[in-house]
Amino acid sequence: MRTHPRLLLLAAALAAIITLLVPTTPASAAAPPYVALGDSYSSGVGTRSYISDGTSCQRSTYAYPSLIAAQKGYALNFRACSGAKIPDVTNTQLSALSTATRYVTISVGGNDAGFADVLTECAQPGWASNCDGAINTAQSYINNTLPGALSTLYASIKSRAPSAKVVVVGYPRVFQGEDCNAFTWFSPAEETRLNQTADLLNGKLSTAASAKGFAFANPTSRFIGHAVCDNPEWLNGLSNPVSESYHPNKLGHSSGYTPLVSPLLTGAPARAVSPTVLRAAAASADALAAQQRQYAVADRSIKPESFRAPDLTSHRVKVAARQHHINIARWVANHS
Repeated sequence: MRTHPRLLLLAAALAAIITLLVPTTPASAAAPPYVALGDSYSSGVGTRSYISDGTSCQRSTYAYPSLIAAQKGYALNFRACSGAKIPDVTNTQLSALSTATRYVTISVGGNDAGFADVLTECAQPGWASNCDGAINTAQSYINNTLPGALSTLYASIKSRAPSAKVVVVGYPRVFQGEDCNAFTWFSPAEETRLNQTADLLNGKLSTAASAKGFAFANPTSRFIGHAVCDNPEWLNGLSNPVSESYHPNKLGHSSGYTPLVSPLLTGAPARAVSPTVLRAAAASADALAAQQRQYAVADRSIKPESFRAPDLTSHRVKVAARQHHINIARWVANHS
């Protein structure tokens, strides 16, 4: 049977029309670009496992940016770095953003307010420290200087990544009212004031985020029952090495931050971090390290901010002890 040439032409034309009308799915769609900005609470300090990227940023595949990227299949550019302050984010991290960026998370402000130094001061025995003075200085900065700095930073993020969904990530209350760690001496009143300072900081972050149309992830309620000395604790107390102290541990990121941040970032319901996701995140370590090495020179300009354990042998403490007529050895024996 011979097919008429006109029928062949008609069939070819119909096939062409169908091809135009029916969308095709590429075999491998490009992963949405996700940029994680900020400080140690985003980089993953406290998880005790870090990629080898030639910096002191302490980026961990157990941190919530890595877990979200593994869970959702996003292409992560992991710029968050331990010690980062607002000028560091501006000078070393914002270059990772572009008009193609789809998702952004950022936690910053705690180092600017001097939280590591405040915790260091307040961990000393009351007779050897000026905890209230340190907290007052931090609160003054948060109230008077931080809002303007955040507004400028968030405007820069919006300008560089105008199509991105941006989530500003806050800080949890670190304490639950008592200090169970040997060799730190936070009083209940000091812990209350420190928690109030975290709340104050979160309030300023939330207001600045809302002004730019960004979402705000407030971890306060999620971490209740999981502070330092709680069981289970999602925040490390005094740790060895000391740089791990007062930061979210692996559970803090997988059970605390990830289910909180992910729905705000993606619009999808929160899902538990499965063993499969943990394996996928861990498997990304080499690729993340190779990616971040290109920024290593800039990242080395960021000075890590770390809590320092009390040193009762220091000259300052010895002077304070004499002023208060305290025998340090006897005092330690009675208060440890």
